[in-house]
Formats: sequence, structure tokens, C-alpha cells
Amino acid sequence: QVQLVESGGGLVQAGGSLRLSCAASGRTFTSYAMAWFRQAPGKGRECVAVIIRWSGRTTDYADSVKGRFTISIDNAKKNLYLQMNSLKPEDTAVYYCAAGRLSSTISTEYDDWGQGTQVTVSS
Repeated sequence: QVQLVESGGGLVQAGGSLRLSCAASGRTFTSYAMAWFRQAPGKGRECVAVIIRWSGRTTDYADSVKGRFTISIDNAKKNLYLQMNSLKPEDTAVYYCAAGRLSSTISTEYDDWGQGTQVTVSS
């Protein structure tokens, strides 16, 4: 099992930036891919971005965040990041990092999840 702890969320004005971090520990060598998901109130969990753990190759970004968000990984520190620029009110959600054995945009394909960090973007 992989333990994941997110940090870096908060309140920011539209147009601002935030950088989310996810610290991984435990059996991290079992994870092939890592991802950021988000869930807004009353909505389902949406995949934001996916990255292959060992190569650092990104495989997917949600259309709504392309050109604004960047996923990256530091394998030495076992940290996953999400740089979010040009934030919009519709980016408001709880953001989760996830680890799994497949590269996928489907939440049920991921085995391990963090507790989530709230991102609120004011207009």
C-alpha cells in the first residue's frame, strides 16, 4: 500500500496560481502511474492529469486545464506536484492525488488515495 498526503491548497483569486504537493511513502515501487483528480461539490471525481511514475512522461490532461496546469514528479523525494496557473472559479474543488498500477483517467483504476486538499478560487 502507498500512503499519500496532499498539501498546498488554499484560497486564491481568479488568475492566481497554486502549487499542490503530494508526498508518497510505503510501497511506492508498486505504482506505475500517479494522477491528480478533483471533485467539486455535487459533481463526480474528475481526472486532472496523469503521469508515468518512473519516466515522468505525462499521458493525460483534462481539456479544461490544458495549458494552465502542469503535473510533475520528483522520484528522489517521492513527491508529486501540480502547478496550477491562471486559476478560474470553476477550478474550485477538493484535489486528490492517486497512485495505481495502470495509467488511466478512471478513478476506480487507482489503488491508493490521499485525503484531499481544498482549492477555492474566488472571482
